[in-house]
Amino acid sequence: MPKLIVQLLGLLIIIFWSALSHASCVILLHGLARSDSSMDVLETRLSEPGYQTVNVAYPSRDFDIATLAKLAVKPALAQCASEGSVNFVTHSLGGILVRQYLSEQNIENLKYVVMLGPPNQGSEVVDKLQHFPGFHFINGDAGMQLGTAEVSVPNQLDAARFNVGVIAGNKSINLILSSLIPGVDDGKVSVEHTKLEGMNDHLVMPVTHTFMMKNKAVIEQVLHYLKHGQFDTTSRDR
Repeated sequence: MPKLIVQLLGLLIIIFWSALSHASCVILLHGLARSDSSMDVLETRLSEPGYQTVNVAYPSRDFDIATLAKLAVKPALAQCASEGSVNFVTHSLGGILVRQYLSEQNIENLKYVVMLGPPNQGSEVVDKLQHFPGFHFINGDAGMQLGTAEVSVPNQLDAARFNVGVIAGNKSINLILSSLIPGVDDGKVSVEHTKLEGMNDHLVMPVTHTFMMKNKAVIEQVLHYLKHGQFDTTSRDR
């Protein structure tokens, strides 16, 4: 009997480690002038159902977007298990880094990308403040590339050829910046400019750009997308 128990335990251990090796990996990419700690709540919640999480810290203010994409994405992919799917959950600039990386590299086992408040068509805040003293110091080269002009990086990148869902916020805690943005916005990016040609789904939620990645309802929508490939239709607000 003890021998049988030992054999059963050994089998369970094998099954457990096999499941881990095939677990989906979720790479988290924070926004401009933020840190990986801004994604901590998301990271903790994603680990609960068994996702392997890679919460990336990258120097968002120190380099341009093309350089940041290489610095952030490639090492993160190396940390994912060799088997199993790869997913991304990004905030703001993080989504542009994924688009930049995928414009040059293919990720064969890429499954889903969920972008939170991405400036997929740029932000008018950059258009109107980029020449003000201190803007470059605070936002770096990457921040200067996030305008709405046709030559801006987001508008030079291709349409999505991968499965991506976008969550946009329609609340703001920065009325000054919101006054610079036409239409409904989250304090940094308009709802309209979060949209990406070829996206699979788009959801508007009553959250701000600054704190959306910590919002419980947003996180539940992220989990729903990673499981089903779309947002929860019962709380949809287009």
